[in-house]
Amino acid sequence: MIRMRGLLIRLTSAPAPVKGIACMAGGGFLLTLNDAVSKWLTAEYPIGEFLFLRGLFIMVPIAIVTRWSGGIGVLRIRDFRGQSVRAVLTTTSTYLFIFAIGIMPLADVIAIVFAGPLFLTALAPFLLSERVGWRRWLAVIAGFVGILVMMRPTPETWRLVALVPLMVALLAAFRDIVTRKLSFVDTSPATLCFTTVAVMLSGLATVPLGWKPVAWGDVALMAVAGLLVGGAHFLMIESLRLGEAALVVPFRYANLIWATILGALIWQDVPDRWMVAGSVLVIASGLYILRRETRALASRKGR
Repeated sequence: MIRMRGLLIRLTSAPAPVKGIACMAGGGFLLTLNDAVSKWLTAEYPIGEFLFLRGLFIMVPIAIVTRWSGGIGVLRIRDFRGQSVRAVLTTTSTYLFIFAIGIMPLADVIAIVFAGPLFLTALAPFLLSERVGWRRWLAVIAGFVGILVMMRPTPETWRLVALVPLMVALLAAFRDIVTRKLSFVDTSPATLCFTTVAVMLSGLATVPLGWKPVAWGDVALMAVAGLLVGGAHFLMIESLRLGEAALVVPFRYANLIWATILGALIWQDVPDRWMVAGSVLVIASGLYILRRETRALASRKGR
């Protein structure tokens, strides 16, 4: 732990799985709202311009949380290499995700991105030293079958465009693993601030490619998007501090409900039977993984 202005800030993983789950669920809801706003705005503005301007407003919740947490000292970076890796992963996945929601229905993209927890569960034993038993391995395999169903891998119906959100899922899994490791040494505001600045700089670098004048109404929407994504990522970073990755990450599945509702209301996008069938497999496998992890956690506490 570190002390700043009389406030103790814990840098070790706190055994608070319920709080971790609540943070992940709340962060996922805010992030889905942001995704809808982002899909709307990036149809009008270049991705780099949007990410830079949105980043300016993300700094508002970061500033509030920083002050509430004890001051500028909480933004100190102790693992610069780890933060740089996370920033690259987040920046790359952000551009790919926004590109994907621009060419695919929002619910479809989020459904495929749900492969992230499956990737994470598969990687956790090797990169996080978290035990994954054979039943959870079977659940991971079932989840990947669901992804294949959604992608429809036949010569006539193979959707190469679906590889974009699938790559986002893989990058997000690595990002979550790095985030979990960073939670032992850096604060959540520090991690969020470092990554936000990196994404903004990448957007600023696209100025030579051509930016467009922004209408005042769209500035307001970018402000909303910035506040939403800032709050969402803070809650999700905090969730990985409070609970093991394999436990809290599956609660992102609730995002599909919100994405389906928003997609239908705004763009009249309704998932077809392939997306529904694949989503059921992916979500069922994630819930089974959650059930196994919850039992294991209860067993460890009972010892």
